[in-house]
Amino acid sequence: MSLARAPKFSSFVTGGILAAVMGASVFLAQDASAASTGFRQAVAEMAWEDDAVASYYRQNDYAPIWTADTPESAARRRALMQALEEASIHGLPDMSVRASELVEQMRSVRSTRDLGAVEVALSRALVDYATDLQTGLIDAPARIDEGIVRKKHQVDAASFLEGISKDRPAAFLQKLVPASPQYRALLREKMRLETLMNAGGWGATVPVRKMEPGDSGPNVIALRDRLVSMGYLQPTATRTYDLSLEDAVRRFQGEHGLEVDGVAGEGTLTEMNRPVTDRIKSVLVAMERERWLTPERGPRHILVNLTDFSAKIVDDGEISFETRSVIGSNRSDRRTPEFSDEMDHMVINPSWYVPRSIITKEYLPKLKNNPNAHSYIEITDNRGRVVNRNSVDFSQFTARSFPFAMRQPPSSRNALGLVKFMFPNKYNIYLHDTPQKSLFGREVRAYSHGCIRLQKPFDFAYALLAPQTENPKEYFHRVLNSGKETKVSLETKVPVHLIYRTAFVSQDGRAEFRRDIYGRDAKIWSALERAGVALPGVQG
Repeated sequence: MSLARAPKFSSFVTGGILAAVMGASVFLAQDASAASTGFRQAVAEMAWEDDAVASYYRQNDYAPIWTADTPESAARRRALMQALEEASIHGLPDMSVRASELVEQMRSVRSTRDLGAVEVALSRALVDYATDLQTGLIDAPARIDEGIVRKKHQVDAASFLEGISKDRPAAFLQKLVPASPQYRALLREKMRLETLMNAGGWGATVPVRKMEPGDSGPNVIALRDRLVSMGYLQPTATRTYDLSLEDAVRRFQGEHGLEVDGVAGEGTLTEMNRPVTDRIKSVLVAMERERWLTPERGPRHILVNLTDFSAKIVDDGEISFETRSVIGSNRSDRRTPEFSDEMDHMVINPSWYVPRSIITKEYLPKLKNNPNAHSYIEITDNRGRVVNRNSVDFSQFTARSFPFAMRQPPSSRNALGLVKFMFPNKYNIYLHDTPQKSLFGREVRAYSHGCIRLQKPFDFAYALLAPQTENPKEYFHRVLNSGKETKVSLETKVPVHLIYRTAFVSQDGRAEFRRDIYGRDAKIWSALERAGVALPGVQG
């Protein structure tokens, strides 16, 4: 089913495009051999700067995809024009201008060289469209924000030309749409929000003054009306903050990552007053981010959404385990990066080898004032031997010259808690337990130096060990009770995806939104705008 109205070019592409190239076809027929040679030369010349396009035509003896006088070529042209017309549905820039330019170029064909130029122009349009749709508009996310260290998955551009030439064109173009359930759900949510925007949005905002059960008055009425328009409350004439209103506030809070207390405080009302356009932007950014991820997430994988402060284990598309998390604090040197890797082991009763940056920035200044500061952490030399603190004059060292390492032995007080989960990476990021359990009760949980702390690390370990151990809980605690630092390998590596989504659709089909804790989505939206993406009604 088409996701948009009939394209503007529908009447033209059924006959007009064919007519536009007929003059060239007659020209070729006058001297087939010379025309064929001229066409090949023109395509080779026009395509040489684009490796993928040039490679495809060389390997296929410069056979035309688009400009042959055949029903198949006409169908390809028609399908491509419709895809370009509908590109903005997917949060891509409006491509109707490019489509118009291609149509004009086809109408202007007067020679074999012109025909070759049209052939290559259409192929480039397909490759550009398909690449943007499958891997995203932003080529280097790390240039947008240094914390987005994700490597975009790669595609074979020549395969797009191969596919359009052999498959049914409309079916092939439909296959280019990212197949992940999350992408499709975000696309539906985008269209729903656009309909709301065109209808005027969610109505009047609510005065940002705290309201709680039992209150009444005009502010409560404004709150009631806003919740009704947003779909959290059935139409009602109540003027009091009653149980139904409290339940609606709780649902709103739960779907926006807020503390679920049923009280309409400043944070809740600020999120409730955000316009539909803000939510559309979040969805468009989420769709772009979804295009960056490889389609092969893994039948079992770990998904950590930084903005949601959560960690999940996903088995065959279903969440089989979920826990709260604490992520890096919102400081330039502590924000948790976004990337994917593979978890291959856990360490039970881990030691904490203090990162050099923490040693020099946090511990060395304290050691200069008091050699016994942080006495629970061992100071070791380059051979791993424990150093007598009282025999060292720490004041003589700078951050550059400090010659020692620091290690916290296994214990319940260890900064990593009693277990850590490793997916070795150059960013030194991993998941782990923590003795600071109180942080999991907070609404915003950004307090670490960058690693991800788990509220239920033992249950997380049991779930990871279940495929390889008959009684994972008993096995885990037998190792834990030994008190010894023990590496436990996972027989099957588990992909880990550290993502950042301020908009996503839950398994029950409800759209949820989170705050842009690191400000990354705002940067991505600005980059998308520069690339030509715009809200509906602003396009073009």
